Amino acid sequence: MSAEEVRDRQARSAPDGAAVDGPVSLDHLADRSVAVVHEWFGATGGSENVFRQIAAQLPHAERFVLWKDEGVDEPDLRESWLARTPLRRTKAVALPVMPLVWRTLSRERFDVVVSSSHAFAHTVRLGVPERTRYLSYVHSPARYLWSPSFDGRGANPLLAAPRRILQAVDLRLSRHVHSYAANSREVRDRIRRYWGRDAVVINPPVDTDFFSSPPEPERHQSREYLLGVGRWIPYKNFDLIIAIAGAARLPLVVAGSGPEEANLRRAAARAGVAVSFEVQPDRERLRQLYWGAKALLFPVHEDFGIIPVEAQACGTPVLGLRRGGLLETVVDGRTGLLVDSVTAADYLPLLRRLDELDRDRLVAHAAGFSQQAFSARVRRWIAEQTAR
Repeated sequence: MSAEEVRDRQARSAPDGAAVDGPVSLDHLADRSVAVVHEWFGATGGSENVFRQIAAQLPHAERFVLWKDEGVDEPDLRESWLARTPLRRTKAVALPVMPLVWRTLSRERFDVVVSSSHAFAHTVRLGVPERTRYLSYVHSPARYLWSPSFDGRGANPLLAAPRRILQAVDLRLSRHVHSYAANSREVRDRIRRYWGRDAVVINPPVDTDFFSSPPEPERHQSREYLLGVGRWIPYKNFDLIIAIAGAARLPLVVAGSGPEEANLRRAAARAGVAVSFEVQPDRERLRQLYWGAKALLFPVHEDFGIIPVEAQACGTPVLGLRRGGLLETVVDGRTGLLVDSVTAADYLPLLRRLDELDRDRLVAHAAGFSQQAFSARVRRWIAEQTAR
């Protein structure tokens, strides 16, 4: 499929088959005061990219964050008073203070406030509900509060009582939000279950143009190895990825970084196949790795998962867990193969079916998650919620 065909597909299609309409005007907000807020601002996270993309639709908006990490060169971010305290160094310790910070962020008052939230940013108050329109894009209700089985930071039994208190605070301080957007159906369901609110689904933006259009030499690599990409932490199941490669007798490349590196290197030494580690590859190198891989192994329950979309944009199929975001980003049997198992042997039949998949179809499917598609959907959401 040519680059032109891919871009045409991006303009016309959505991942769920719904049409993406033409540009939506936000001119009615030009003379209104607007704020866009985010939690803490790190270097390269997917949530930070969502914040940037939302802010790009509202170029005159003030941009607020709790703090930005050391070394982050992001202009025009207004940090909260929390940034001037030692609490900025430890997110877990700062967490109970965050609702107070969002309520004392600024004395300014805004007509429209759009939050990018994965902790307490959706509780921000920069006006009153009668005069201020509050919208919140949610990456997930705070997992360490609401889904501790997914996030070890909240799983300690000693934290059960504080967690219940913070859950009550989260609910009480977010009643003023007029509209929620969720980054996936998985997150929309959590918003309904935990907060009793509905949400429109707007999948996060992926730079599919970059990943689907590499230099010519990268497009003709022989696809001989399996690939695992992500943060090297326990719930990402990289130990299982290594076990799958070992059982399949196929070489593996593990790309990323994280605290589990030493454990994973020990597991790789026992795998019986060649396992190479790529520590913090840049985007160009990551694209090379995707284009050279036989398949991306992704046996992970994620809220959404940008990595599988990047892989499909490179024509690389995904073998993963039939849960969470993969149900949205992978079409089972067409752009990847999914299984209800975290046992290495159960992935071997999937590897034997890779030739069934059309790589051009993978690229076309991934285009539905493009930055252009995100911009169109988020503009429509903002327009619909502020034109009243």
